[in-house]
Amino acid sequence: MQHATAASVLGDFDDAGFDHFGIRSRFFKKDHKFFVETDGPDGKLATFEVKYTFGIDPLQQYLIEFPDGRIQALSIAWDSRPQDQGGQRWFHLYPNEEIKHDDVLHWTKLNQNWNFMCAECHSTGVQKNYDAATNAYHTTWAEISVGCEACHGKGSRHVGWAYSQRSWWPFGKDHDPRKGLAVFLNERDRVTWQPDPKTGNPQRSIAPATTRREVETCGLCHARRGQFSEDWIPGPPLSDTHVVSTLARGLYHADGQMLDEVYNYGSFKQSKMFAAGVTCSDCHEPHAAKLRAEGDGVCLQCHASDKYELASHAHHGDVTPKVTCASCHMPVSTYMVIDKRHDHSFRIPRPDLSVKLGTPNACNNCHADKSAQWAADAIERWHGPTRKGFQNYAEAFQASWTDRADAAALLAVVAASPTTPAIARASALSELHSRVSPTNIELARKGLADPDPMVRIGALDMLDGLPGNRTWPLVYPLLSDSSLGVRIRAVSVLAAVPTAIQPGSDRPAFERAAAEFIAAQHLNADRPEARSTLGNFYARRGLRADAENEYKAALRLSPQYAPAAINLADLYRQLGRDGDGDSVLRTAIASSPHDAGLHHALGLTLTRERRPDDALAEFRTATELEPDRSRYAYVYAVALHSAGRVDESMKVLKENLARHPDDRDTLLALVTFNREAGDIEAARQYAGQLSRIAPNDPDLTRLTDDLRTRLKQ
Repeated sequence: MQHATAASVLGDFDDAGFDHFGIRSRFFKKDHKFFVETDGPDGKLATFEVKYTFGIDPLQQYLIEFPDGRIQALSIAWDSRPQDQGGQRWFHLYPNEEIKHDDVLHWTKLNQNWNFMCAECHSTGVQKNYDAATNAYHTTWAEISVGCEACHGKGSRHVGWAYSQRSWWPFGKDHDPRKGLAVFLNERDRVTWQPDPKTGNPQRSIAPATTRREVETCGLCHARRGQFSEDWIPGPPLSDTHVVSTLARGLYHADGQMLDEVYNYGSFKQSKMFAAGVTCSDCHEPHAAKLRAEGDGVCLQCHASDKYELASHAHHGDVTPKVTCASCHMPVSTYMVIDKRHDHSFRIPRPDLSVKLGTPNACNNCHADKSAQWAADAIERWHGPTRKGFQNYAEAFQASWTDRADAAALLAVVAASPTTPAIARASALSELHSRVSPTNIELARKGLADPDPMVRIGALDMLDGLPGNRTWPLVYPLLSDSSLGVRIRAVSVLAAVPTAIQPGSDRPAFERAAAEFIAAQHLNADRPEARSTLGNFYARRGLRADAENEYKAALRLSPQYAPAAINLADLYRQLGRDGDGDSVLRTAIASSPHDAGLHHALGLTLTRERRPDDALAEFRTATELEPDRSRYAYVYAVALHSAGRVDESMKVLKENLARHPDDRDTLLALVTFNREAGDIEAARQYAGQLSRIAPNDPDLTRLTDDLRTRLKQ
């Protein structure tokens, strides 16, 4: 980030124009300042001064400051690549979408806000200083761009140490072995990598530490994460001050490859490289921002060239341009239209998984005209039928995301494996949240004691929502965990336990963690997510007036934020104020008419208001907007059945079962409705399907036996 000057601005501001969905933006200069005329917060053309530049290569964005301290990133960016590479032009970051002024992605709205979205990583020593009372920012920084303290922490003690070394009087010197630095990023010191002569794979001369200081430090800006504390220091786990995204649906593919813009931390921590002890600066020179060697040389620092730099390994010896290590093991995805980034999970290409699960693979990235099966066959010819890979959890996450009956068993294997990367184990535990049973609860217990805070948080995710009398003995020790991230997740899990039944000796730890949780949400009071999260906490604590205030604050920040509207409507349900809930949901739908969750919630509210026809219309809309959401289809089918529209109900259930063959609610409804209609054989068949999903359910066994008996009569 830099001030906008003639030296820093790369874009064409010589009265250049750019058209996007009927909006013509104009870039020009006046009195040595830079301006853009474009659609403003009300959708009307207006002129704005560009105060700062953002980035250099391959693109540069421009920041505009508003009177309330908000700094917003313009969605029209400058392609700074050479002209022969397609650069030297203006382009829109959402080229195929019409982003209107009331969209959260519009450049003037929440999701393009520099103070929250960008500042921490692109400037040094940022203090956001958001004032919730005035909805204004007073953001400050120690250095406008990325400086030494961004990675090494506050430098005043180091400067003092350096001055002390100039003293001619020996006793005046500071002999601090850390030289006044917050942490030494010296994990590469005295480390060598020796190739194994049999495999060609390198081995680290010193076993790696559990917490890699350098990786956690780089992760501050190279992770998909959300900040909840401004007390970050280099070295400790990133989870101490940030919520790090797990391998969640929509962010990653099922096998852990990057899907959305997740940066490198989550990918690298899945890799065999990370497990072996490789750290960021083994490959990257951090101060020059360059690789330590050109091309494959960075890999051949450790991997034996006589093993890997052979045509027999890559099977692409006659290809021009040359196929590199990164081509196959670090496939590229493009973000922000032109920014190509390598996946840092360093995985073996698995087109066989593409055939089975639909995940991407490096082979078909190049051979786009061929099928995944063609690529899988080629790999088998070259390397044999057995696929060896370090990341072996694709099927478990795919099973979870598609609600397969075996999801819990597959996730349990991932969570229990000591050789599986910690981030994948944490993700598996989180995915088990809706599948907790007596057979897997021990996984959560072990996860709570894991040395990696991400795994402890994943175990807390798994336990969230269980009755307090079951979770308190397991969770309360983590109220005093060394990691702030673990403490605030633990207190949110225990929030529903009334103070009166909390063990007296545990209450001080609960209150301290609760205060930390509230402070974490207050830091992000400029975001509807944080206000809604705090509302949920207050609701679970029985503080309904406080919860209502937070939900309303979230909706003031973003009328389109559906979770706040749904939670507020549910709070009104508890208070017997369904009419108010109806109003809240309709207002939110006016802003977000295509949000299926809002229509579903309104349908539930209308059902309680005894307006079944109106409720059916909302349930139908929800299923049409999200046809793959099994819960919406199930509820719609039950509502149809209650309205006497039995044939339509059965049709919806059967279509839902075709999409979700292991959905228990759908199968049980088909059993019940067919039994009521007298079609005992159909009911028995659906019960048989249900039995295969839940073979040890005694109630289901009795139901199946009853159906068999009725068939014999």
